[in-house]
Amino acid sequence: MSQYSENTSGLVKRRTEATMAAAANSKRQAQNQSDEENHSDTDKEHSDKDMRLTLLEEILLLGLKDREGYTSFWNDCISSGLRGCILVELALRGRIQLEKQQARRKSLLMRKIRSKNDAPTGDVILDEALTHIRKSGAEEGVQGWIDLLSGETWNPLKLHFQLRNVRERIAKNLVEKGVLSTGKQNFLLFDLTTHPVCDESVKARLIKRIQDAVLSKWPNDVSKMDRRTLALIYLAHASDVLENAFQPLSDEDYDVAMRRVRQLLDIDVEDQSALSNNNELMWAVVSVYLK
Repeated sequence: MSQYSENTSGLVKRRTEATMAAAANSKRQAQNQSDEENHSDTDKEHSDKDMRLTLLEEILLLGLKDREGYTSFWNDCISSGLRGCILVELALRGRIQLEKQQARRKSLLMRKIRSKNDAPTGDVILDEALTHIRKSGAEEGVQGWIDLLSGETWNPLKLHFQLRNVRERIAKNLVEKGVLSTGKQNFLLFDLTTHPVCDESVKARLIKRIQDAVLSKWPNDVSKMDRRTLALIYLAHASDVLENAFQPLSDEDYDVAMRRVRQLLDIDVEDQSALSNNNELMWAVVSVYLK
C-alpha cells in the first residue's frame, strides 16, 4: 500500500511538472508570435527569405553610400531621425504607448510616453531605450524623449539617457546580418571605419518597397497604407534620406512620388491618430518632425 502511494505521488508530480513545462513553452511561443506580428505588417507581402530589418537599420541603410560605406557629412538630421525610429519601432512592437486620453483631451505632443510591455525585444539599442523609459520616471512626451535619447538636453541630470554610438551599433547589426561589410578609409587627419554595402539585393528591395508605396501601390487613402511602410517614409524624410530612394526613378515617376509624399506631409496627424486602426505614438513622432 505504501509503495502504491509513493508511485501514485511520483506520477502526479511528473504530470504536474510536465503540465507546467508545457504551459511555459506555450507562453513563450505566444510571446514570440506576438513579437513577430508586431515587428512587421508587411510579412504578407514579402517571402520568408526576405531580410527582416528594424526601422533603424532601414533608415541607416538608405543613408549609407553603397561603396564608400558612410553617411553624408552634410546630413545633420539622421541622428534625430534614428531616435524617432526607436520610439516608433517600440510602439509598433507594443512595448510603449501614449498615456490615455482624459476628460480634457490633449494633443499628441502633450501626452506622455508610458511603458506598455517590459518584455525585451532582442535588439540591444531598442532594449536600452526601453529600459530608460521604463525606469526613468521621467514625465516626457515624444519630443522630450527624442531630445533625451539624442543628448540634446540642457539638463545635466538627464544626460545619462543619451544613447551613444547609435549609428556604429546599427551598422554592426547589419554586418552581422550580412548586409554590410567593414572597412577603413583615411581622411588625412583621421581614419574612419566604413561599412560598404555587400548585399545590394537587400537595399534594392527596401528602395523598391518605398517606391511602390507611392507609385504602383498608392491607395489614395493613408489609412489603408501599411503602417510600417508609412512610418518608414515619414522617418526617411525626417532623416533626410528619402531622396536616395527616388534617385533611380524617371522624371515622370519622380514628380508623382514627390507629389504624393507632399500629400503625406500635409496630412492632419491628429485626425489620423484618432482612427481605431492607427498607432497614436507613431503619429506623435510624425508630428514632431512635421511641426
